[in-house]
Amino acid sequence: MRERDDEWTGLMRSAIAGDGAAYHRLLKAVTPVLRAAARRGLARAGQPVDQSEDIVQDILLAVHLKRHTWDVSAPFAPWLFAIARNKLIDALRRRGRRIFVDIDDFAETLPGETPAETASPSEVAAQLQTLPARQRDVLQAIAVDAASIKDTAAKFSMSEGAVRVALHRGLTSLMAKLRER
Repeated sequence: MRERDDEWTGLMRSAIAGDGAAYHRLLKAVTPVLRAAARRGLARAGQPVDQSEDIVQDILLAVHLKRHTWDVSAPFAPWLFAIARNKLIDALRRRGRRIFVDIDDFAETLPGETPAETASPSEVAAQLQTLPARQRDVLQAIAVDAASIKDTAAKFSMSEGAVRVALHRGLTSLMAKLRER
């Protein structure tokens, strides 16, 4: 660990002095370490680790843009890891507090969809008869006979808006009566 830090510090000093090859070697050496740290940080936070590459790129960009702020008399690794920690925190904040769970892990234990409770056709017909005549006729035409609103309006000499109102009121009344049972 100490040798790695000394090597990185030497490479960064050379890079600051203008050695492009040293800078390239430094970035190549720190990238796998940063990638592993980003993956660990994301996993610890319960986030998918597939976002680690974006964080690594943010870290490398920050190192490049802020390299002039590094104190050449100080070791390089603590400065690098402070940037890495801050970029990881920034990424987690942007994502918000979300926990990702692979649903395939729980497919067998999740209950299936509960079937919708339905009334029998005879029960619906009986409840339909309790509605006012206009609502019953509109519901019958649209829901049972599959007529359009336009055709229903023409059939009963109503405006399309009046048909919609009658349909809505009829459905609301019918639903209320079926829930009471």
